[in-house]
Amino acid sequence: MAELVYRPVVGAALTMFKALDLKIDTQGSEHIPRTGGAVLVSNHISYLDFIFSGLAALPQKRLVRFMAKESVFRHKVSGPLMRAMKHIPVDRAQGEHAYQHALEALRKGEIVGVFPEATISESFTLKSFKSGAARLAQEAGVPLIPMALWGTQRIWTKGRPRNFKRAHIPVTIRVGEPVEAPSDQYAGAITRRLRERVQELLEAAQRAYPVRPKDAADTWWIPAHLGGTAPTPEQLKAAGQ
Repeated sequence: MAELVYRPVVGAALTMFKALDLKIDTQGSEHIPRTGGAVLVSNHISYLDFIFSGLAALPQKRLVRFMAKESVFRHKVSGPLMRAMKHIPVDRAQGEHAYQHALEALRKGEIVGVFPEATISESFTLKSFKSGAARLAQEAGVPLIPMALWGTQRIWTKGRPRNFKRAHIPVTIRVGEPVEAPSDQYAGAITRRLRERVQELLEAAQRAYPVRPKDAADTWWIPAHLGGTAPTPEQLKAAGQ
């Protein structure tokens, strides 16, 4: 039943991206397994990241069940769709329920999508990773699939107006080789290794990105350490964000 809703939603997203003339460059989709469970792990810089992460799995004919904050499921528009597509609501006050839901999906051979930073990074750099993805992979006996997105922040991100104009925005997606999660290893060590891999993929996506800011006012989407004007992690922390 979920596929009856999921596939038309994917079709609608692809139609919208075509209308916006987005230039989507995806490499590494072959690392996503065609069968069996896996935890797909991505950086988080946009409200649309779950859509682009899911697109990377389409060449392998896989649909991803994303873990998303519970408030998304209460929205009058997104809520019914998220529930129908069998995504997994996360109530941070009762996270164990979502964890068990995701674990059950993995054991049934589903791919579960996780954003281990837990929130959008306004600095567009990697925040610290929570260990839930590694623990899920360990307990379910499935691999972790690292991924990095770049350019999605230019479409719709926290604190910025949406850009749904035909702006020809490039989006770069890089998927890496599976990271194993042995049950006899400390989840924190696996998480550190996973974060390092996502960082490598993020840097590769940034290097491959085909455009640069048009002018000084357009540097907001570039991290400070790359010469942009996005706030640094230290500035955000000082501001209580």
